[in-house]
Amino acid sequence: MTTVNPWLALPDGAPTPIVTRRLRAAHEALVTRGGRPVVGHHVRPVVWDSWRRSLGNGVDPDGVPAPVDLLDDDLVAYREAHPLAAVMPVIRRLLVADAEADKMIVAVTDAAGRMLWVEGDRQLRSQAERMHFVAGSRWGEDVVGTNAPGTALALDTPVQIYGSEHYSRTVQPWSCSAAPVHDPVTGVLLGAIDVTGGDHVASPHVLTLVRATVAAAESELRWLHREQLSGVPALPPRRRPATPLLEVLGRERARLTTPTGRTELSLRHSELVLLLAEAAVTGEGRSAEQLAAEVHVGDAAAVTVRAELSRLRKLLGEDLVGSRPYRLTAPLDTDLDQVRRLLARGAVATALERYPGPVLPRSEAPGVRAARARLTGSLRAAVLRAPRPDLLLRWSRLPEAADDAAVWQALLDVLPLSSPRRAAAANQLLRLRRTPRPR
Repeated sequence: MTTVNPWLALPDGAPTPIVTRRLRAAHEALVTRGGRPVVGHHVRPVVWDSWRRSLGNGVDPDGVPAPVDLLDDDLVAYREAHPLAAVMPVIRRLLVADAEADKMIVAVTDAAGRMLWVEGDRQLRSQAERMHFVAGSRWGEDVVGTNAPGTALALDTPVQIYGSEHYSRTVQPWSCSAAPVHDPVTGVLLGAIDVTGGDHVASPHVLTLVRATVAAAESELRWLHREQLSGVPALPPRRRPATPLLEVLGRERARLTTPTGRTELSLRHSELVLLLAEAAVTGEGRSAEQLAAEVHVGDAAAVTVRAELSRLRKLLGEDLVGSRPYRLTAPLDTDLDQVRRLLARGAVATALERYPGPVLPRSEAPGVRAARARLTGSLRAAVLRAPRPDLLLRWSRLPEAADDAAVWQALLDVLPLSSPRRAAAANQLLRLRRTPRPR
């Protein structure tokens, strides 16, 4: 007795019009009936379960193309720092070299489904750009629905998705085969290798080829790890960033990372460095009186701030903090400003990913509270302007959105009628409308 591999889309190697019609009928029934069982749907269990997860995550089957999270320098920096960068020569040799002749696209993702490299047949890549199948875009199953790399990562197993098995109708002309890649030493999921193209990509031999490439990549990673342990660097050592970084998002006290190490600052020093960094954006310094007004609630003597700044300069050095006026004397980046730069470029999804919480949430300093409110307001406005179910769902889970009726109303407006998350959003909105507003 022959057992059919459940991860293969086309065990016999070729689709039929009947299979395609049945898949599309089952898909239509699912999205219109709100996930209730469809008798005789003839859909593989792995696909059916993925469709239901996609529906539950609020993915619109006719929604916008995949979000592009990383662009330009951010994409380059992220790729260079990713562990799979070291094995791209292997992947190119085994897959990309023949991709154009075989009419295929080869994509390598991170563990979140974000495309890091998209290479192969130029004509196909040009066509795939219309659905944002490009480097920097995010193809996690929770964002765009059923697709081979996203589902392979969600289940942590190799899988094929044939055309009409995709949850998003815009992706249904394509087929794909993907397999996850793990760190061979720690077992941590690093990403996935995917091959995308026409119906032939859903044939069994393509998934075999992808799995063989994954095995070769993991073997290469293991070899590189052994070289590092032996004291012979496999790659040039990665340098620490030359520009110090101040982390203040979601942290009770700031953390300052410099080329020589990391320093946990006290709350007061966290506030002072952040305020000086904010002033540096406009190229200005601050007098002791100005900082006193921005740091202390109510009246405070400038002499108190001078004493605090004196201790701060001893801690960090005069090469970072200057006086007369008080100012930063060297470049300093902040995670707050990184999020603002992402928002300015329209990379809202990435901005939300890099937003673990509000600016120094324990601080009552007026200047810090103002910076906190500005960033929260900018994120909220960007999410509401989109409006995309995935962004609204992510923002709605943050404490900042708990009592924001506009967010819950926007979520109700974009969630499909069949989404199980609509009930929770409606209940939250009803609670807010029934709660009397403080006078």
